[in-house]
Order: sequence, then C-alpha cells, then structure tokens
Amino acid sequence: MSAATAVASRDTVYNDRVVRQFAIMTVVWGIVGMLVGVIIAAQLLWPALNFDLPWTSFGRLRPLHTNAVIFAFGGSALFACSYYIVQRTCHARLFSDGLAAFTFWGWQLIIVAAAVTLPLGLTSAKEYAELEWPIDVAIAVVWVAYGIVFFGTLAKRRIQHIYVANWFFAAYIITIAVLHIVNSAAVPVSATKSYSLYAGVVDAMVQWWYGHNAVGFFLTAGFLGMMYYFVPKQAGRPIYSYRLSVVHFWALISIYMWAGPHHLHYTSLPDWVQSLGMVFSLMLIAPSWGGMINGIMTLSGAWEKLRSDPILKFLIVSLSFYGMSTFEGPMMSIRTVNALSHYTDWTIGHVHSGALGWVAMISVGSIYALVPRLYGRTEMYSVKMIDLHFWTTTIGIVLYVASMWIAGVMQGLMWRATNADGTLTYSFIESLAATYPYYAIRLLGGTLVFAGMLLMAWNVWQTVRQRSAEIDVPIPAPA
Repeated sequence: MSAATAVASRDTVYNDRVVRQFAIMTVVWGIVGMLVGVIIAAQLLWPALNFDLPWTSFGRLRPLHTNAVIFAFGGSALFACSYYIVQRTCHARLFSDGLAAFTFWGWQLIIVAAAVTLPLGLTSAKEYAELEWPIDVAIAVVWVAYGIVFFGTLAKRRIQHIYVANWFFAAYIITIAVLHIVNSAAVPVSATKSYSLYAGVVDAMVQWWYGHNAVGFFLTAGFLGMMYYFVPKQAGRPIYSYRLSVVHFWALISIYMWAGPHHLHYTSLPDWVQSLGMVFSLMLIAPSWGGMINGIMTLSGAWEKLRSDPILKFLIVSLSFYGMSTFEGPMMSIRTVNALSHYTDWTIGHVHSGALGWVAMISVGSIYALVPRLYGRTEMYSVKMIDLHFWTTTIGIVLYVASMWIAGVMQGLMWRATNADGTLTYSFIESLAATYPYYAIRLLGGTLVFAGMLLMAWNVWQTVRQRSAEIDVPIPAPA
C-alpha cells in the first residue's frame, strides 16, 4: 500500500486504537485501585496488616487508593468514552493521532509515577491533589493535549449540531484544567518537595474549591457525558427530553462551582462563605435530579429490556445511585446535619455511594457497551457473566454504603452524648469498638465489588481474544 493510500484509508476510519488502549487500562486500573481499597479496609479491621512498614501504612495506601480509582480507573474510562463518543457524534476522526497516543502513554506514566511516589510518602498532602509538583506539571501538559484533541475533533466535525454529551465532556475538560493548575500552584524546594502558593484559610478554601469540583466535574460532568450517549444507545431510544438535557447542563455547571465551602463548616472560614457553599449545594438537587430523571425516563416504553440486558442494568442503577448521592450530599451540607455527619463514616458511605454506585457502575456499563464494538463483535463473550458482575457489584455497594451510614450516625451520636455533669458519655475508643462490626461488613461489600472487577477482566479478555480480523470502523460519508 502506498503512503497516499494509507493516509486516505486512515482518514476514512475512526481512530479506535487509542480508545481500545484506554478501555483495557480502565479494567486493569479498576482491579488495582479496588484491590488497594480492600487492603486498607482490612487494615481498619486488623491494623497489624500494615506489617509495621511505612510503605504499606493506611496513611500512604489511602491516597494511592483514591488516585487509582479516580484518576487511573475513572480517568481512563473518561478518555476512552470521550474519544469514542466525540468521533461518532461528529463523524470525524480524532484531530491528531499523535497527540491522542501521547495522552494515553502520558496518562499511564503519570499513574505509575503516583503509584511509586505515594507509598514512599512523597506528597503535597492535599486531598485528591497529593502528587508532587513534577507530576502536577506532567498532568497539566497531558490534559492540555487532551483538550486539543477533543476540541480539534469538534472543530472538524461533519455534523453541525454538537450533541449534549460533548457539552459535558467539554465542560469537564476545561474546568479540570483550571482547577488543577490553580490548586496545584506551588513553590518547589527540591525535585520531590514543594509548598503551596497559598496559606492558611485561603489554602483550605482553594483546596475545597478544587476538591468538590473534582467531584462535580471529573466525577460527575464527564460521566454524564457517558450517560447521555450510552443510555439512549443501549436502550435503542432517543433521550427522554433533549430540552431537559440542555437545562441540566447549564444549571449543573453554573451551580456546582460554588459548593466547595460546605466541606469547611465550623472552621475558621468566614461564616458567609460557609453559608454560600451550603445554599449552592442545596440548589444542586434540581439539576442533578433533572439529569437522573432524564436518563431513567429514556427507558419509557422499553422497560422490558432491563430483564434481558445487564448492561442497561448497570447504566440505570448507576443513575439511581447518582440520584441518591446527589440528594444526600446537599442534605449533609446543611450545618445542623453536618454537625452530626462530619468526620464520621457517614461521609465515607456518601462518597462511595457516588464513587462506586454512580461512577464505577456507569463506567463498567459503558466499557461493556464499548468493548464488543471496539473488537468487531456483536456482544460480550458472556452476557451471563455481566449479569453476575452486576449482582455482585450491586450487593457489595449496598453492604458497603449501608454499613457506613449506620456506623457514621452511631459515631456522631456517641461523640456528642454527654452526662448530666457535662462529661462525655463515651470515650473515643468505645465508639471505635462499636464500629468494628460495620468495618467487617464494609470489607465484605468491598470484596464483592473487587470480585466483580475480576469477572469483568476475564470477560473482556475472552471478548478480545475472539475479536474480528477487521475492526476498523469506517466514518460515514457526509450527507
């Protein structure tokens, strides 16, 4: 084949190579991240499991777990799905194959760097932003390349209309770049150590402006982009209300940005800023539930598909968890509720209701929908295995979240209980002893979720092994 023929051939098919790479790594990092989560859950039950080693202590493995599940597992899923969706909805190949490949290898190197530095204790000690300055610089470079690929593809689209999923992806790409660069601004003092550019209360406020919007845009807006494509696609139905999807988008991105201060109730942050964060958090219920209703109601007239399609089960149940966690979060932002819930395991239950119930389930469902299409098959190797994965994950999440809800409320009540003379009724160690049974249930739930990821890995491997010889998908000719 001549060079000219090769270029022509390339320009008439989608670039699914990078999508396949990110899809496979989503499964790999999902297993790694959730395994670390199971290990640290076991350490809370049996502290001796840290083996008295600094590298395996809870304090070092916990940020490794959060970075692995959010940025490695969730990030790879976002890259894979956004690259796939933007090509299909624009009828155009990715803007630059070279930059797309750079984003894949760059992102994987960043994850490996995090996996090495965090157990070594090299950290900036900022929630969800623990990585030190050289890795932060690398993240910014890869993310800018990602933005160029995505927006460049939008610019060369053959369809005038920009589908709503791409609006969500666009918002998350732009916002995460701003959040990361501003919050990670630091003064380096060595190759492995830096100090935040901000100090005191300002540092805390900037951190939770970043931290809550990492949830709002990385873990919500990006995955809503997946939802708006894969739910209608898998259901074989148009989105329930396109008008509602547009209102959902603008309301969500306008309100979410200001909710971060609710993480800092009863601190030295000014009261008016705390109140502002609480008010905007309560307002978030409306757009969040608008998106949930829009996704679930897309199945109107096709509910029977839930009986036979486990991928749809993943997608719809993820929306149910999205609705629950986006109601619970605003309620927990109310000062009087926060006085009971903060610093307890209720917060852990809430986080995992969103992270496992919403993010992990929508990611798994989307990857199950993607893999057969990427490898020239009509469906996954074993549909029954997907169904088994669904039930292990759902039961595991319910056990995890319910145990942490109960433990958290119990902790909050025990910590505030006082005797008639004003002394505390319970010591901290008594509240910890009362929590132990719930830690065991949490470990069981997390183990079930992890087991589901192993089932997924086997199913994906078998599907890839039986791939079609011809997997390049042609781009439709312009009308």
